[in-house]
Amino acid sequence: MEEFELLKTYCQNELAFEFAENLSLNEMQEKIAQYINYLIQNNFNQLVNLLYRIDVNESRLQNLLRENPGEDAGKIIANLIVERQLQKNQTRRDFKAKDSGSDAEKW
Repeated sequence: MEEFELLKTYCQNELAFEFAENLSLNEMQEKIAQYINYLIQNNFNQLVNLLYRIDVNESRLQNLLRENPGEDAGKIIANLIVERQLQKNQTRRDFKAKDSGSDAEKW
């Protein structure tokens, strides 16, 4: 559940979203997808900047969009955003665990 709370906090801070207290992961992804679809239609440059800042893999995104032409692009992109944020959280946790070793191991 900690992963979900970190993701929720990220979306609230970076995407300026407000979420209900009892929000599910699916509901969060749907809200992100709606926002992405809005950006696709109204401010594509902002979407590109967002994806760059989040560090979504561009080639993977292009492949998924090409392989799923009938799918909602907002949902595909929202899933990649959530996946990337969860990866970042895991990396931070792994680094923190590694960093918490003894001082002798540090340098």
